[in-house]
Amino acid sequence: MTSPEDFSRLQSMMSQRVKAHWKAFLFEGILLAILGVAALILPPLASLAIAIFLGWMFLISGIGGLIVTYWARSTPGFWWSLISAALAVLAGMLLLARPMQAVLTLTIVVGAYFLAEGVATIMYALEHRRELSGRWSWLLISGFVDIAISFMVITGLPSSAEWAIGVLVGINLLFGGASLIGLALAARNSNT
Repeated sequence: MTSPEDFSRLQSMMSQRVKAHWKAFLFEGILLAILGVAALILPPLASLAIAIFLGWMFLISGIGGLIVTYWARSTPGFWWSLISAALAVLAGMLLLARPMQAVLTLTIVVGAYFLAEGVATIMYALEHRRELSGRWSWLLISGFVDIAISFMVITGLPSSAEWAIGVLVGINLLFGGASLIGLALAARNSNT
């Protein structure tokens, strides 16, 4: 079990590391923010780039999995590992062969995810409204926002496939970049 002193020591070490490398955090934050703005300006291009990127990720990981499975062919679970790697290769090839259809499929998955996440967040908020006192309402609002996003994406299909993934990834990159910029600047200005 971790003691409060261990936690304080770990927190101090993290602060020192961030302060020592604040320029790297700042650079990464600026880069992410620029990519986020670019994705928001050109969401169809960002959506297509994400589908192609995922295609390459599946293809490369599947090929790597096939190689490792071949080397370890005498280990238990060989056939399951082979099937898994082959499915990754197939998924990668499909995403790369038909990236526009992949964008539509990914948009459907993202819409379903936001719907499930919204329902789960609302249920979590209602379940914990006594323990979380005034903060449970923020969870409830977050759940309704997720459901609203899901509704916009799913009811707008197929045209929402052009913008949904690009916009959502753009927002994520922009806010992630802004938080890293804020972290870097706070670390630079800290006295610890």
